[in-house]
Amino acid sequence: MLHDGDALPQLIGDYKPVDQWQIHINTLFYRFRGDQIRSFYQTFASADHRLAHAFAADYFEKVVKRDKASGVRRQALGENTSDSRLTPHASPLTILELGPGNGNLAACFLSHLKVLDKDGVVYPRIRYLLVDWEQTVLDAALAHPELVSHRDRVETYRGTMDRLDMVPDGSIDRIICNELWNDLPTKLMSRQGNDIEEEFLRPNLSEALHAKISDWAAFVRSFDAMDIEVLKGFPPFLDDLVWEREYRAVEWKAVPYRKTITDFLKRIDEKVVVPINLGAYATIKEAKRLLASDAIGFSSFDAGTADMKVLNDPEKPCYGQFGGQQSFMVNFALAEAVTKQLEAGTMVLESQREFVGRSLGTNVVTLMDLIATHPSAGTKMSPWEQDRLMLKTLRALNETYRSPYARHLNFPIPLEMPPEERETLQALVRSLTPTGVPDTVSYLTEEELTLASKELEAIGYDPQSFMIALTAPPSPVDYFHAFIQPR
Repeated sequence: MLHDGDALPQLIGDYKPVDQWQIHINTLFYRFRGDQIRSFYQTFASADHRLAHAFAADYFEKVVKRDKASGVRRQALGENTSDSRLTPHASPLTILELGPGNGNLAACFLSHLKVLDKDGVVYPRIRYLLVDWEQTVLDAALAHPELVSHRDRVETYRGTMDRLDMVPDGSIDRIICNELWNDLPTKLMSRQGNDIEEEFLRPNLSEALHAKISDWAAFVRSFDAMDIEVLKGFPPFLDDLVWEREYRAVEWKAVPYRKTITDFLKRIDEKVVVPINLGAYATIKEAKRLLASDAIGFSSFDAGTADMKVLNDPEKPCYGQFGGQQSFMVNFALAEAVTKQLEAGTMVLESQREFVGRSLGTNVVTLMDLIATHPSAGTKMSPWEQDRLMLKTLRALNETYRSPYARHLNFPIPLEMPPEERETLQALVRSLTPTGVPDTVSYLTEEELTLASKELEAIGYDPQSFMIALTAPPSPVDYFHAFIQPR
């Protein structure tokens, strides 16, 4: 925490609410580093297929069930259900994905849906709409090689998540967003007696980088104006921002859901800061307008918690930064309360792992959770030693894991690695099969771990430990699936 602004020659902005600076910084992040996102973080849909496949299976099952029920209702009304106007092909199905990332979720969803739909009653009706506020993101998503065979049913729209004016009311059957809510505008609020305060930030630049910028006034002007072309002429700065914090009374004129938020904060101890995910609530409000009366619903997959004990913990991790991008924990408990206020439907929360496992009919664990069971996990390993453990684990799993998609794992070997180790690990990377585990952020099944148990045991894993991890309950802060079904 910095205090004396006059003693900081590197000050580059004024105090603003957290969400305003979040929008500013994340806009710069996507314009500078939008094509490098996976260098800073990966999602469960960046390369892995299992979340998308679970989503496709869930959607297919729900649509078929609804179509059958609709046919029964038409028969009860004495209508001719064989009439061509009443065939499944007569009712198009529009799916809207908010924040499509690199397009992998859409590609795997459509590919798996087509495989599941052996009778062609669902896939031919699909119109898949990718929505993002950055054209570069949309272009990259659309260029995904496995979307080529589905291009006749994929469209893009550039717009903000809270106002999709070009999409008619009640025209959407399914909405999905994957790890988007935590990137959308979020305030940090706390209760001080009967008053509600929010966190304000102002940015500074580290002294080291400040010394490298010759025209300081020009840098500050271009930073304020988000003038990307001018900023490109200065040294990269997103990793060198230093933030001051202070707390001020909330200006409620600019904040919706006042009663719901204040009622929620009465359940939180004084001075405990909690995330207020306003951008997420805006997507829920827009989803209410967009979804048809009999729509399947709205799904958000994201990291956060609905546990009031966690939310009431002053030490909880409210947010993090990845390559400069600001990402916030999702407060699912408050999101559910806002859903009720909006009368947008009923929210059901389950762990993302349970959602994927239920679809596959087995227990699943993430690759990172498997790594965490290794005896050396939590010890002081150097980064290259961690990379070595990861690659050996991938090698052991690739003896039995078979993906339906052929992809080469992108695993850069760090330069600081000892030369002999570097050569060994490069050979390990080359030996990985294209149909093996596709990413370091992936789901593994109980059967795959059982088949690979001997290979995993050979590199130090205890099969009993990772079998326990398969049935462990979700962590208090974890990846969850929030599903809203319209009323």
